[in-house]
Amino acid sequence: MAEKLVIALPKGRILKEAMPLVRGAGILPEPAFDDSGSRLLRFSTDQAHIDLIRVRSFDVATFVAFGAAHLGICGNDVLMEFDYPELYAPLDLGIGACRLSVAEPAGMAKDDDPRRWSHVRIATKYPEVTRRHFAARGVQAECVKLNGAMELAPTLGLASRIVDLVSTGSTLKANGLEEVEIIAEVSSRLIVNRAALKTRPEEISGLIDRFRAACEARHAA
Repeated sequence: MAEKLVIALPKGRILKEAMPLVRGAGILPEPAFDDSGSRLLRFSTDQAHIDLIRVRSFDVATFVAFGAAHLGICGNDVLMEFDYPELYAPLDLGIGACRLSVAEPAGMAKDDDPRRWSHVRIATKYPEVTRRHFAARGVQAECVKLNGAMELAPTLGLASRIVDLVSTGSTLKANGLEEVEIIAEVSSRLIVNRAALKTRPEEISGLIDRFRAACEARHAA
C-alpha cells in the first residue's frame, strides 16, 4: 500500500480562503480540523489516502520541497524567497491577494525617490527577494531579518525602511508608514513536489485537476 499523500496548508488568514477550495476539491477533513481547541497538526480526511497538515505559511514550501508533504498551498512571496528547484507551482488559486512592498516613515516618503537610492537598510522577512530586487538596479540592500512586527523597525531605529506584505495598508498607516514601491503582486499557489509528481503522476495530477475545477467553480459563482 502506497504511503498517504500529505497536503500542507498554511495557518492563519489564508487558511480561511483555502478551505473552500480544499473542500471543493472533494477533500473533507476530520472534525478536529475545525476545532479551535485542538492541538493536532496532522489530520485525516474522508479520502483514506490523503492527510492534511497545518503549518506556518513560510514552512509549507519547505515541507513540500523536502518531500515531507507532497502538495501544499502557499503564497508566491514564499516561493520567491526560497526559490526551491524541487517545487512545481501548476496553479494560481486566486486567493490571499496582497503585495510585497517597500515602506518607510510617511515624513520621509514625501520627498523620497527609490530610484535615487544607492544603499538602503531594510527590515524584512524576505531578505533574498529584497536583495535581488535592489541588486537588479545596482542598489546595495543591507537586510535585517525579522519574522514579525516589521512596522516597529523604523520608529525604533533598527532600519529606516521595511519590506513586507501589504493588503489594505491600514497597518502601515497606523504605524506612520507609507508604501513607496511595490516589489511583487502576491497570491497563493498550489505547489507540488516534483519527485512525487514523477513517482505518483496519476494521483497528483488528479488532485491538481480537482483543485483547478474548484477554482473555476469559485470564480464562476
